[in-house]
Amino acid sequence: MRGYFFTFEGIDGCGKSTQLAGVAEALRAKGRKCLVTREPGGPPISERIREILISPDNAQMCDEAESLLYMAARAQHIRERIKPAIDAGEIVLCDRFEQATFAYQGAGRGINVNHLRAINNFATDGVTPDLTFIFDVSVELSMERLNKIGKGRDRIESAGSDFFERVRAGYLNAAAANPGKIKLLDGSKAPSELTAAVLGMIEACMK
Repeated sequence: MRGYFFTFEGIDGCGKSTQLAGVAEALRAKGRKCLVTREPGGPPISERIREILISPDNAQMCDEAESLLYMAARAQHIRERIKPAIDAGEIVLCDRFEQATFAYQGAGRGINVNHLRAINNFATDGVTPDLTFIFDVSVELSMERLNKIGKGRDRIESAGSDFFERVRAGYLNAAAANPGKIKLLDGSKAPSELTAAVLGMIEACMK
């Protein structure tokens, strides 16, 4: 039996990681085997690339190098973790995936999205999510949540509010362009309400 692939997206502080954990717990309680993973990250090679990408020590990294490093991490992730799990019939839940590239490096950094899509197609070898969930919050709420938890800012998170406004706009445009595959949710709603909504869409997709 073929597995399924669902991705969770949004700007920092949107609540996607909380939702991913809640959805995974609910699916496992129903006896479904889930792989919970993240991007950049997953297998050891991809986690090493993640360290390079988020380290504030690498502030001089150019946008093109950033984009290619994300794609390199994704290529390893797909082949080592994601595709084998799908082929084994598991449900893969991933914290960020290709829509993050189009929003952060495309809308945010200004990299040509057609170039990003071409490299992404090479990196993913045709593997795409069954559904993508974007949790939308204002940049103000994002910053408020990050400040509240006292989380230190990594290289990406230190880019500034204008950058995150562009990223958010990129996510909103993606959801508007493909509502069948990309589901936009109000990230300011109660976590339990959001989890129930996501579970409902996942269950409908798997029928």
